[in-house]
Amino acid sequence: MNLNNKFIITINRELGSGGRTVGRKLAEKLGVEYFDKAVINALQERYNLSVEQIEHLKGQETGWWEELKRKLTFSDAEYDLNRTDIETEDVFRAETEILRAIAKENSCVIAGRTACYVFREHPNHLSIFIQASMPCRMDRVAREQNMSKEQARLTIDKVDRMRENYVQEFTGTSRYDTRNYQLVINMDEINEDAAVELILSYIRSMSV
Repeated sequence: MNLNNKFIITINRELGSGGRTVGRKLAEKLGVEYFDKAVINALQERYNLSVEQIEHLKGQETGWWEELKRKLTFSDAEYDLNRTDIETEDVFRAETEILRAIAKENSCVIAGRTACYVFREHPNHLSIFIQASMPCRMDRVAREQNMSKEQARLTIDKVDRMRENYVQEFTGTSRYDTRNYQLVINMDEINEDAAVELILSYIRSMSV
């Protein structure tokens, strides 16, 4: 991977692993933008973007993506971990088009269920999986979502099942298959900053 050329770093992460924070901090260190599933959902829902509408936008004057981003105001609180989206092939196709549009503009860090699959053949792509043990995940989700550990476990199980089903249905692979990633990080004994430094060290080693 070459940081001097346009690059894409995709992060797949388990709920409660700290992967979202790692992605954001990594993007800040690299001076690029960070996107995750919540942002993609917000774009689709707020602008009702179908595949056809995305293609229409892409055919207009350059700058359409910047215009969308300027209009987008989003906070983590708007994304409910317990939501039950109706996932369809059209949703997957729209999500794929949005991801490709994002990556076409500039280098970026993208966290999401299918990003590693969408960019699997990109020539300057690093794919990362961030995981943690169940006790660590439960502690984090309970703390951040202000719920009991029992509720946290139920939430984690539900989200894990939903994400895995989605990935298997639309990509034919498993998000837990480590062959889909170049780097797998367990967060049990390191914090987010250490994980970012580990990733940066890995990138430097790839550039040697």
